[in-house]
Amino acid sequence: MIALFLEKDMLPEVRMKRDEQTKLSSVAQTMNKLVKLHTVLKNKKNNIFARNALVFGKESLSSEKGLREVKKANFDIVTNSEIKVIVEQIRSINKSIVELEQIMIDSSKTMDGHKNLTSIKGIGDKGAAVMLSAIGNIHDFSNSGKLASYFGITPRVQNSGDTVYHGRITKKGNKLARTTLVQCSLIAKRYKPYLESFLQRIKSRLGRPKAIIALAESCSILFTRH
Repeated sequence: MIALFLEKDMLPEVRMKRDEQTKLSSVAQTMNKLVKLHTVLKNKKNNIFARNALVFGKESLSSEKGLREVKKANFDIVTNSEIKVIVEQIRSINKSIVELEQIMIDSSKTMDGHKNLTSIKGIGDKGAAVMLSAIGNIHDFSNSGKLASYFGITPRVQNSGDTVYHGRITKKGNKLARTTLVQCSLIAKRYKPYLESFLQRIKSRLGRPKAIIALAESCSILFTRH
């Protein structure tokens, strides 16, 4: 059966990353899970404070000063204990995220492609680390279209007779890398006027959300050129 599938060119291919790329990808995934857990705890804190008619700024849990202020809030004994646990967990998560980010940055600096990515204005060390953890070897992608498809920013295509319909993006790729690509693209347009013009042109016809995705897809072309 395997020989038959091989003869018909029907065997699916799986990209194998190098050991350093696999480790970097693992760290990125762990960091992303911690970020999501941070959001869950932040929302829980917001719910508790809203229930007691208190509001703190969105950044109140991002700094040590903000955490101390949150911890000073005085409710009943049970709620105070819950807030204390939430604050301590967030404090630990903040520390862990910073540590993992530094590990990613340090590891990615020795990898092929890091200097090329960071040479693009809008992509810093952190963004490059996330990109490299997802992309692996850029030469695995023969063109920018395949790289864009890997990020999940290409539209779904449906054929009905002679009509071709382009729907929403597939979102099949690495979500963290896709989000990072969009963020880096929005920064890159500040330094490259033609990207800003491109964004505004697409925005006037299709709206901002689709324009941003189109911008990200255009920026992915820069990766293959670098």
